Amino acid sequence: MTAPLDSTLVAQFLTDNPQFFEEHADLLGEIKLSSPLTGRAVSLQERQMEVLRDKYKTLELRMSNLMRLASENEAIANKFHRWTQVLLQSEDIGSMPHAVAGGLKTAFDVPQATLRIWNTAPDYQDEWFVKGVSEDARIFANSLLAPYCGANKDFEAVRWLDDPSAVVSTVIIPLRKAGDKQAFGLLIMGSQDANRFTSLMATDFLVHIGETSSTALAWLLA
Repeated sequence: MTAPLDSTLVAQFLTDNPQFFEEHADLLGEIKLSSPLTGRAVSLQERQMEVLRDKYKTLELRMSNLMRLASENEAIANKFHRWTQVLLQSEDIGSMPHAVAGGLKTAFDVPQATLRIWNTAPDYQDEWFVKGVSEDARIFANSLLAPYCGANKDFEAVRWLDDPSAVVSTVIIPLRKAGDKQAFGLLIMGSQDANRFTSLMATDFLVHIGETSSTALAWLLA
């Protein structure tokens, strides 16, 4: 009695002998395989075409996703460019906090945005952007090693916005000089849409916003 051939050995034989189907071309039409797509028996050639079509669809879907991501990143980059233009058009250092927050609302269509900074020069001690900051808020700012993006958990910083009761999701970005561990401020954005800012969002552009804002606002410090 002849022992059945191991399928691995058969596969290895066909791999090592690619001319096999050239020498036995009639088998291409005679061998029937069950198609997982239609459930009917198809020839080896038909099954190969199905596999190739499936691979093509997978590649097409992957390309479509890459194009979508590229388009989204381009849109964000354009918004970032418009925002930095607003900062460059600021008339003086004292108006920079308004340019930062107002520019974010305009360029990124953010419903609410504001900021607070501390340890400012004496000339700015009565300005809106230094008021209402507790020691807890400063400790919280120092603890943020990256932007917070997600649900509003009744943060003190969110209460600095114009209508904090309407804020469901928020972004809170620490402001730091390059190389400093201590923060000198917080930048806050808020939305009534729970899906506008979520913990699943990438924060690359938020980091860039924080770095640019920190550079622009550092001139206000003592």
